[in-house]
Amino acid sequence: MSRKRRNFTAKLKSDLVLELLKGEKDLNSIATENSIQPNLLRNWKKEFLDKASVVFDDSREENIREKLDEERKEKEAYAKKVGQLTMQVDWLKKKSTELLGSDYESKFSPKPFDD
Repeated sequence: MSRKRRNFTAKLKSDLVLELLKGEKDLNSIATENSIQPNLLRNWKKEFLDKASVVFDDSREENIREKLDEERKEKEAYAKKVGQLTMQVDWLKKKSTELLGSDYESKFSPKPFDD
């Protein structure tokens, strides 16, 4: 008999843990009703309680926005630099072809890491 791996949504997990925390039903009855192992439900409860303080952490949201803005600016700077370097390489290839001929690369030693 093969067992299919089940994926549980965050909403389902949080609903089950909240139901458990309310205390109206015990852990085993909730686990049985939802065909879940009790240990899995215990782990979800522990994870839920460990991360509960994040809900009230106001600085977290500001830090995320700042980090995203920094990453976006950094990516834009890299894209600009790549564009500039690409233009320079294209210009150099064009000028090399004009001045030295189309076989200018054969006049120089091979590239060190060229396959």
